Amino acid sequence: MKTNRVAITGLGIVCSNGHNLDQTWESITAGKPGISKIEQTDVSHLAVQIAGEVKNFKLDEEILSEREQPRYDRFIHLGLSASHEAWKRSGLHENNPYDATRMGAIMGVGMGGFPEIIASHNMMLEKGPRRVSPFFIPAVIPNMVTGLLSIQLGMKGLNYTIASACASAAHAISAAAYEIMLGRQDVMMTGGAESVIVDLPMQGFISMKALSKRNDDPATASRPFDTGRDGFVMGEGSGCLVLENYDKAVARGATIYAEVVGHGATSDAHHITAPHPEGEGAFRCMTQAIEFAGIKPSDVGYVNAHGTSTPLGDIGETNAIKRTFGDHAYNMHVSSTKSMTGHLLGAAGGIESVFCTMALHTGILPPTINLHDQDPECDLNYIPNEAIKKQVDYVLNNSFGFGGTNSSLVLKRYDA
Repeated sequence: MKTNRVAITGLGIVCSNGHNLDQTWESITAGKPGISKIEQTDVSHLAVQIAGEVKNFKLDEEILSEREQPRYDRFIHLGLSASHEAWKRSGLHENNPYDATRMGAIMGVGMGGFPEIIASHNMMLEKGPRRVSPFFIPAVIPNMVTGLLSIQLGMKGLNYTIASACASAAHAISAAAYEIMLGRQDVMMTGGAESVIVDLPMQGFISMKALSKRNDDPATASRPFDTGRDGFVMGEGSGCLVLENYDKAVARGATIYAEVVGHGATSDAHHITAPHPEGEGAFRCMTQAIEFAGIKPSDVGYVNAHGTSTPLGDIGETNAIKRTFGDHAYNMHVSSTKSMTGHLLGAAGGIESVFCTMALHTGILPPTINLHDQDPECDLNYIPNEAIKKQVDYVLNNSFGFGGTNSSLVLKRYDA
């Protein structure tokens, strides 16, 4: 069956390293850490008080009015901001030739509106059930980013959200790409959004001993593949992409940043939270994605690793990369941008797909910062501490989540 090519024509991002694409990419390629002391909420009673927090963020009133903004949780604000930036960069806000029924949105959200859930629960306990807002449910449900986007952008096609832990956004991007490949949609808004830097979910991860406790030195707390890593750092934000039917994007003269050409999805079937020690599921996932793309493993020049900075996860992923790529694993480049942004959970695959797209588009491969004493079991070229200039033709992006779910995306450089 003939399938359509999928072009990436718009990018948008909000994270601890910047409120838009230009700010964030400049920070990431400069190797600047976006991790700091948490300011938006009181976490003084917790053992972990650092995160990749988006500072001084306020949603543009052209997206949601001052009156409407309090009705929606922070992850929705972040998702809308990144989506609207991507939409503007695509040029579709000024010249949109598409049938509204062939435009849709699929987003990834891992945990939903925890801050508003906690605030509303406390309100009910303190002041009674009648004080719970009628806007509470739409404020917290995970699919409200796509719901609002469909209204704001006039998208009458698909409109849903995927929740698959830390693979949510990557699965959303693949699902959106499939819709275009199969000819069912022409334009898809996709990516992920997450914001759960509040005490209850944080304490859940603390209780699991999953988070770094380097409160005294936040900038170096996330250190993937380094012997000193002691857990991941939570982050928040959103990364969004506009995907289009390639031929139609070319016909309208769109800027094409890259193409989505491959996807793999597997299950470890091993443990609810721990990765397979040899990365067996991750190996099959990457292999699927490469085969789907119709390329050889040696064609991949860069891997944006899941690389969370956990003792077991980094080793398991390294083993999986070596098994997937063989000798080529030592020739290509790998890095974890989570060393700068923290781990955005359900939104991780969104921002990291933006980074992969920009790596292809600009010829700059982002670094793994805080890598000074490389773990002997993690023996690949992780681009330590400084970005490098190198044009590659294909990149692979890994996103792995609790429940043993895995997603790998292959993107291709656009060559006009």
